[in-house]
Amino acid sequence: MEAVRRQTDIDNAATILRHLVGQIPEMKFGQDRHQFIQKLLSEQSETVRKILRNKLDHFLYLMIPKEASDIDLGGTGCQGKIWYRIYGDKQPDAKLGNYSTDETDILILNLLSDKDQQFLFNHRYIDFSYTTVQNGTKYRFRATAYYDLSNLALNMRLIPNQIRPLSGLGLHPEVVKLLSLKYVQRGLVLITGITGSGKSCTLDTIIDANNRTCNAHIVIISNPIEYVHDSIKSIVRHREVGRDVLSFKEGTIQSLRQDPDIIVLGEVRDPDTIATVLEVADSGHKVFTTLHTSSATESIDRILGETPPAEQTRIRERLADVLVCVISQKLVPSLDGKLVLAKEVLVATPAVKTAIRNNNTDEIYQLIYQSGHLGMITMEQDLVNLYRAEKISYQEAYSNANIKKRFEDLVRYYKI
Repeated sequence: MEAVRRQTDIDNAATILRHLVGQIPEMKFGQDRHQFIQKLLSEQSETVRKILRNKLDHFLYLMIPKEASDIDLGGTGCQGKIWYRIYGDKQPDAKLGNYSTDETDILILNLLSDKDQQFLFNHRYIDFSYTTVQNGTKYRFRATAYYDLSNLALNMRLIPNQIRPLSGLGLHPEVVKLLSLKYVQRGLVLITGITGSGKSCTLDTIIDANNRTCNAHIVIISNPIEYVHDSIKSIVRHREVGRDVLSFKEGTIQSLRQDPDIIVLGEVRDPDTIATVLEVADSGHKVFTTLHTSSATESIDRILGETPPAEQTRIRERLADVLVCVISQKLVPSLDGKLVLAKEVLVATPAVKTAIRNNNTDEIYQLIYQSGHLGMITMEQDLVNLYRAEKISYQEAYSNANIKKRFEDLVRYYKI
């Protein structure tokens, strides 16, 4: 019955879209055109707007059987098609037909509240979360709407309903202890990687593990909130930037008055937030956050590089004091056509802390390479392990190595 209703809504949506597009004046362009669409949508009944949402929801539900991580639509770049990223590759679905930029502009604006529409017009983009339900199952998406040659474009990433267990990360037992509030009550843990490397999923795995094993208070500050954790043994608070708190920095400072044990920040981007995060970790809290960097050493260099020269000595000292662990990761295409996690792990040993204090970060890679017994591993070592286990190809392993010569030397050493 629900499938029949959904198909009816899809058919009706096509008629509604044609009707609405026919009302848009030809001589309105850019933001004037979008503000006219905004007004047009505000005049529609809730039933009409729901039918339009169901049309877009249909595209989203197709992600499940396709095993797609992302969907893209709208703007000049999509050429009127609906695109999906499946195991790393992005491709259009020809069966879904073509849509004009006016039609996709309507579908995108229809997702947003009046306040969010105004934010989009003022800032030319908006990050938001979106939730929909199919057959009693709730699906959440991380979304970004933005402009592409004066038209609206949309990317939405599916947030998995199931969290991977901590054991699925393949971490050394000593590293697992560092991630647990039971064993380490303060300090900074960094999860790093390029966009699309699975940082958020790893962070959610770590939060879930602490939530299931520790009687604590966990505060999550993100933009937007992705996976929503049910409180199990811990109280878990979710604070979305722009909705529940104005900024990452303000959310971090405010959280200190909320009796937290663990503070989770979706990411740190600016010097003020970095300094605040280090101060909070130094005050006796455990902090988890992410950076857009591809290696452990680069992560440390990025933090120091974002700091004004006059503050670098102080920040270097504080980072050395509070750093617990860095996990840098990539998702590498596997031989079975899926994706496999490759990682670099740095543990902040006394030798690593000394290298940070003395600004000798070039020594850190060798410290990681030589400290496998402590759970450390370089990206190149892990890629070689995956290649030897016949999970990934030589070419994929080589392409994802941060230091190609190191990787080649390791391959020769093992005589693969």
